[in-house]
Amino acid sequence: MALATFLVHVAGNPHYGFFRDELYFIICGRHPAWGYVDQPPIAPLLAAATQVFGPSLLLERAIPALFAAGAVYATCLLVAEFGGAAFAQILASLAVFFAPVLMNFGMKISTDTIGLLLWPLAALYLVRIVKGGDEKWWLGVGAIVGLGLESKYSILYFALALIAAVLCTPDRRVLWSKWFAAGIILAVLISLPNFVWQATHGFPIVELLRNGQNGKNIVVGPAEFVTQQFLITNVFLSIIWLLGLAYLLMTPSIRFLGIAYLILIAAMIASHAKHYYPADIYPILFAAGAVWIEKMTTKRTWVRAFVVAASVVAGLVFAPFAMPILTESEFVPYSNAVFSALHVNKASVATENQKFGALPQDWADMHGWPELAQKVASVYDGLPAADRLQAFAFTQNYGEAAAIQFFAPRVPVLSGHNQYWVWGARGFSGNVVLDVGGDCGASAHLFRSSVHAATFSAPYVMPYEDNLPIMICRGIKVPLATLWPTLKHYE
Repeated sequence: MALATFLVHVAGNPHYGFFRDELYFIICGRHPAWGYVDQPPIAPLLAAATQVFGPSLLLERAIPALFAAGAVYATCLLVAEFGGAAFAQILASLAVFFAPVLMNFGMKISTDTIGLLLWPLAALYLVRIVKGGDEKWWLGVGAIVGLGLESKYSILYFALALIAAVLCTPDRRVLWSKWFAAGIILAVLISLPNFVWQATHGFPIVELLRNGQNGKNIVVGPAEFVTQQFLITNVFLSIIWLLGLAYLLMTPSIRFLGIAYLILIAAMIASHAKHYYPADIYPILFAAGAVWIEKMTTKRTWVRAFVVAASVVAGLVFAPFAMPILTESEFVPYSNAVFSALHVNKASVATENQKFGALPQDWADMHGWPELAQKVASVYDGLPAADRLQAFAFTQNYGEAAAIQFFAPRVPVLSGHNQYWVWGARGFSGNVVLDVGGDCGASAHLFRSSVHAATFSAPYVMPYEDNLPIMICRGIKVPLATLWPTLKHYE
């Protein structure tokens, strides 16, 4: 099942083009560091490593395919630990593969991708400890949490939820162990470099998250957040994890995992998290649900066949929303038909306050980047030689900046957005600037002259990335180094 998952992802992942964040990760990874403004280092370093021999969407998308396969393998091990056999492993694997949010994590490199494997693996080790296994497994749990914190900070919620859940059960005895303490120390040591980086830069992640909740992100109430959990895991497949939650809560030896899920969701709601932040926990619930279904259908082969067939059909219906397997012209009417049939508003699964175009944000942000880079490069190449020596492109966000750097590396790029602001003005005077999507600071009269050199437009891009003016600004009135602190934009 893990091998099948890998092969299907490798075949289905590398379509459309590089996603905005993937390009950003690649550029960040080419500047190796223990941390970045908006994420720890693992995802950027992995993304950059895939491009060492030149641009390759196939290699870049093979990394999440590996983690998706690893998640399925770890889920099968969990099923066995819960007492399940082959049918439960097959059903749980199908659910983990087809759940849209998990399929999406396995489709492109993101900070959630690594958690696909790490979260169920941590649960597996902890179940073994609770069931009387070698307490040295705490070192494995500690290593997983440490690596997880070097990928995405939300694993800390999961780790604390697990500990709190264990404390709520008689299994709390496993916490009074030197190996538990050793696991905590190991997690701290592994994650310490990133913590130090954040501390020395004033904890920019805190500022970024605060800014995101004050306008950019859609903050929903508890009922909406819970409803979104059903939508992102497939409204039909969610029956399996719901049964899994019930099975966990009813089974004393693994009850702590069910309690941990409830604590995690409550904590995410209280933190105004995006709906997909806790998603890496669902392989655990799918494993438990598959085991229960297996137990309830011991002598009902036809029921098992129906459940598997229904899971595949339900999964295939939503697969085009999580893997780019349809062409753009096919996806648009398909998407409209599915949402209409389910009477679901597309905005119900949105996480940001953005105007959307024909394609959802994930797909839209895989379009237009090479064309944008080419357009900016043509303006840059048309400058007089003396201007090119001091010119750079200034973008409104990291997606535009990373695209230009990746597809037109000869054009210097600056931005005030997230990590680009940390990298600074790099000695540029600002006397010649290609302002991408801006107006040369017209309201502040920052430049002595400006000219509209070109306009970027492309089909299927996000609306705010379409019809972007490219301005040539000359004669900055305030030194760029002086102006730079005011350009910071963490979001």
